[in-house]
Amino acid sequence: MELKIKKLSEDIETPDFAYEHDAAFDLRASHSETIKPGEKKIIKTGLAMAIPIGYVGLIWDRSGMAAKYSLHTLAGVIDAGYRGEVGVVMVNLGSEDFNIEKNMRIAQMLIQPVLQPKIKEVTDLEESERGEGGFGSSGTN
Repeated sequence: MELKIKKLSEDIETPDFAYEHDAAFDLRASHSETIKPGEKKIIKTGLAMAIPIGYVGLIWDRSGMAAKYSLHTLAGVIDAGYRGEVGVVMVNLGSEDFNIEKNMRIAQMLIQPVLQPKIKEVTDLEESERGEGGFGSSGTN
């Protein structure tokens, strides 16, 4: 499979995998920006891409940024038909301003196959062991 990436600015680094067998590649910020505590911003990457039909790009947190600085990504689905600039919705869950520098690695993208089921409306669903048990229904141990 090939992922075609278009740089929207010459001074943006082309994404690559940090290590040979990594599942995801890093996305970088196209500009510097500060995210205040509790604030949410869309950080542009300066990249457009052609994700192949039958696949999706999923944007995830970088583990270190989440653990050290409480930065979290939101809204991370990039569909195969989208050709605009990829943006990363980020929220600062920490207690201090976080300064993003241009070309800083801010998130990671995982390319995965998509299964698109036929959607069928029904009046009843078959029973399961879990049933309607929701959050916490399986306990803590």
